[in-house]
Amino acid sequence: MWQQTFVFAVLGVCMALFFWGKWRYDLVAAMALMAVALTGIVSPKEAFSGFSHPAVNSVGAILVVSQGLSNCGVTRLLVAPLASIGKNPTLALAAMVGAVIVASAFMNNVGALALMMPVAIKYARDHEQPVGKFLMPLAFGSLLGGLMTMLGTPPNLIIATFRAENGSGAFGMFDFLPVGGVVAAFGAIYLVLLGWRLIPIRQRGTSREGLYEIGEYLTEVMVPEDSEHSAISISELASENGEDVQIVALVRGERRIAAPRSNERILPGDTLIVEASAEDIQAFVERTGYQLAEGKHPSEESLSSDNIEVEEAVVTARSPVIGKTVKNIRLRSVYGVNLLAIARQGQSVRRRLDSTGLRQGDVLLLQGSEGALSEVMQSLALLPLATRKLRFGAPPRLALGVATFAAAVVLVTVGVLPVQLAFAAAAVVMLTFGLLSLKQAYDTVDWPVIMLLACMMPVGYALESTGGAQTLANLVTSVAGNSGPIVALAVVMVGAMTLSDVINNAAAAVLLAPIGISVAESLGVSSDPFLIAIALGASCAFLTPIGHQSNTLVMGPGGYRFSDYWRVGLPLQIAIFIVALPMILRVWPF
Repeated sequence: MWQQTFVFAVLGVCMALFFWGKWRYDLVAAMALMAVALTGIVSPKEAFSGFSHPAVNSVGAILVVSQGLSNCGVTRLLVAPLASIGKNPTLALAAMVGAVIVASAFMNNVGALALMMPVAIKYARDHEQPVGKFLMPLAFGSLLGGLMTMLGTPPNLIIATFRAENGSGAFGMFDFLPVGGVVAAFGAIYLVLLGWRLIPIRQRGTSREGLYEIGEYLTEVMVPEDSEHSAISISELASENGEDVQIVALVRGERRIAAPRSNERILPGDTLIVEASAEDIQAFVERTGYQLAEGKHPSEESLSSDNIEVEEAVVTARSPVIGKTVKNIRLRSVYGVNLLAIARQGQSVRRRLDSTGLRQGDVLLLQGSEGALSEVMQSLALLPLATRKLRFGAPPRLALGVATFAAAVVLVTVGVLPVQLAFAAAAVVMLTFGLLSLKQAYDTVDWPVIMLLACMMPVGYALESTGGAQTLANLVTSVAGNSGPIVALAVVMVGAMTLSDVINNAAAAVLLAPIGISVAESLGVSSDPFLIAIALGASCAFLTPIGHQSNTLVMGPGGYRFSDYWRVGLPLQIAIFIVALPMILRVWPF
């Protein structure tokens, strides 16, 4: 009995830590695993069985294959027609939401969203529409698309393997489509016609200048002809400088030098564009004898040139810069990139940038060469928000990518190979023929999610082996009372929806799957409708920005607050529940 109580206590602490968010969810999952392993509730062999679990291996392989498809240009085929979207914002939103739903049915949700975000941002700015009007519907659309196939989202894979372990055989590739497709279509209609109207718009402008107000951070300073601080290099000036001042551009006559090199010499008559707080600027001009160019506010155009660009990027969940300051990561000295501004939840960060701790979802305005910016994006796991040119793979590469993916899908659909083996083989083929590099393959795997799944699988089994799943199942059936399995199904589905809003959707599926099976056994009915309800509910994380990475990713660029999500998400979840429950009962009867 103590073992069951201990498992419940461990899970309770996990839920609290997941919601708190101070520690990453993979670390919390590892702590939970150690708790049940060191107390002997799971054996040493069982403790690490999660790393060989089919669902864990499937998630990793599918992420690699998704990246290979993206590299050869398959996913961009969906985006290409959107380049000429008309002026009607409702039709444009419908096209974007439709594209992200289709893409996320066959690739990682976050990857599909990342493909569409630059398109949405450019459209909004070109047509003077609020960016926030488009991004939350796209994030929710990426979750809806994952409902339609076994590949679409980790909960579907997890539920499929639990069904196989329960002796009924795994769900097929498109077994989720009859229910998931109807829910996705209904959700898309809601987002396009009503959902976006519920989003509070707080952004001050649709342009980058309106978002960042770079004029508040950048100041023009002129070097007098008789200045004692002329004919010295930028690095020499910086070594003398006790203030937090950064030179981001230099104007010399008709010549403009963006992101000047540290050995560039400052000459009399030059105009420097410097980034600093008002206090540091004042101290800087008093020490150097330079003169403020009163009333002049540098524009973004003055910060770029033929080989220097200004680009936006959002801090993703796996970025190593989270919790660090700009000074810690040394953007300028290591990468040759300047940080011009930070936006957080649609508002400029108004304190000293170098000492500002970065958070997931922050939007950074960066300046540097194309190569330097590309290196920073890859090394620091930042998602560029500028609209990139659509590059399609050469016909042979495109054909190979499509054929490899299609072969894996067919082999799984007809039951020749299990999903983990089919997609692992597809990943090897793509690597062998150069559709992606080994480094890309390792980088594209979401290792925190892999670690989370591998650690939570044994914890889920501990819940089942100690009788905890049956105890919770009895609680569900007692709540349902004499109303029958339909009410029990509704309770399980609502529980999955609620849990996925505060913890990772994969963890929610792992914990709820054995409970759903136990409820079905207690009622003497098929477990299929309960498993489908859990898979669907675990992917409906629409109430908070922390329920899914897609929600977090759009929070900064869209200028959203925590409460904005439930404004749009609560009606959507209620509508999905109303639509999905009868569909589940029709397609998967008791």
